[in-house]
Amino acid sequence: MRQFLSFVKKEWYHIIRDRRTVLILLGIPVMQILLFGFAITTEVKNARLAVFDPSHDEMTQQIKSHFQASERFILTEELTSPHEINDVFTRGKADLALIFGERFAENLRHTGEASVQLIIDGAEPNQASMMSGYAQQILYMYRQELAGEHLPSCRITAQVKMLYNPQGKSVFYFVPGIMGMILTLICGMMTSIAIVREKKTGTMELLLASPMKPAYIILAKIVPYFVLSVLNLATILILSVSVLHVSIAGNLILLTAVSLLFIFLALSVGLFISGLVDNQTAAMLASGMGMMMPVMLLSGMIFPVSSMPDALQWLSAAVPARWYIQAVKKIMIQGVGLRFVLKEIAILTAMASVFVALSLKQFKTRLN
Repeated sequence: MRQFLSFVKKEWYHIIRDRRTVLILLGIPVMQILLFGFAITTEVKNARLAVFDPSHDEMTQQIKSHFQASERFILTEELTSPHEINDVFTRGKADLALIFGERFAENLRHTGEASVQLIIDGAEPNQASMMSGYAQQILYMYRQELAGEHLPSCRITAQVKMLYNPQGKSVFYFVPGIMGMILTLICGMMTSIAIVREKKTGTMELLLASPMKPAYIILAKIVPYFVLSVLNLATILILSVSVLHVSIAGNLILLTAVSLLFIFLALSVGLFISGLVDNQTAAMLASGMGMMMPVMLLSGMIFPVSSMPDALQWLSAAVPARWYIQAVKKIMIQGVGLRFVLKEIAILTAMASVFVALSLKQFKTRLN
């Protein structure tokens, strides 16, 4: 028994001395329970609301107040013309537009019936369906208030229109996310593992000792994975269009250019990770925790970013896949042009520049 306890004690010391093991054993469960318990939710919160109210009467003001009082919606735009509706969606300023009819209160008082139109961004079908349900629930509750006061037989009719995805197909939502996840997996994780393997076998030291510049060595390492990623990108797009029937509403050249930029960024992140670790297991864990988990949980691939707490929304801004998926949705689903994705392109370019610089610095340090 004493010998057994001594072995247990020895193993405890071995675990405690390895900080990475302690971090994995204790850190990952805490992170996952916090993410799934508090942060990750499929509920609609803080959806951006645009309103077009031509009558500006007492009832429309009350309905707007009801929407603002709900935690589901935030009033972001007051429209002055129905021609502005498409623009607020393409600029990403609204998830739902509430359009009141002319003489709303007058119609409701005299005829007992008035109509509103709900125009919803259907690129995310589940979220769009929930937004429609919440909006109609608010309208129903307001009608109940009127019925309890002086308009017992009034009716508010809501006409729902889904933009970009009228049929509510879930593939319209998942294809951009899958593109981000696959490219991250191929470029980031596989690159870091492959380079760490060469470090382990000593091949990398031989390359660094050669007269070739570190930049050329890095370029030679990433070219095969870049080509594989481009082939995967082409395969995804072909299957999406031919099998899943997800049409590319925007410019194919622009979509390809943004995808190539993201591939380059993911490769640079993989190179950076390979410089931080010394074995393939550590590279796989670092890639999984640093790349794959954020892509799945914080990029908007599965859970809407707008429904996350403010702290996690700020954290998700550091996830490259969030901006790529956002750009792909705008180009592929909404069909917008270059000026509407300049923000995403600028952020991806800045991130790529930072990680390339860090990777070059790591290789130069190793060479010295």
